[in-house]
Amino acid sequence: MATEKPSSQPVSSLGPVSHAIFRVARLHKALAGQLLREVGLHPGQELLMMKLWDEGPQRQVDLVRSLDSDAPTMTRTVRRLERAGFVRRVPSPSDRRSTIIEATQASVPLKRSVERIWAQLEELTVGEWDCPRKADVLDALEGLEGNLTAVESPAGAGN
Repeated sequence: MATEKPSSQPVSSLGPVSHAIFRVARLHKALAGQLLREVGLHPGQELLMMKLWDEGPQRQVDLVRSLDSDAPTMTRTVRRLERAGFVRRVPSPSDRRSTIIEATQASVPLKRSVERIWAQLEELTVGEWDCPRKADVLDALEGLEGNLTAVESPAGAGN
């Protein structure tokens, strides 16, 4: 049985788009984390809060699905935000097994901070790009997301 000789190319050159996405995502998440620490949040917590502010109270199970999370991570996130006073859990009036998560009045000042942080993150990310360039990048990213969403991951098989 013949064995293939490894390529002499750098491994990162075999997937330049994937490598670039990884680098950009890592840097973006680190910057978001740095900005969010100013208001006592960790990356991901602001996404949950944004969902509640934009769409109102929701079942925890629906938040797991819409934010592409898992139940244990969502439970920890909700617990931390609840301890901080930004959300509250209430029993669902229609399903005793479900919990509704809602933003509290105490989260209103946080909303203004998150809006400011996300505007700053956007500005730092795109710099001086004009609208057509931003639109082109968004279009490309949506295309990449569509490609990746269409791929059935082995972890999701059978679920």
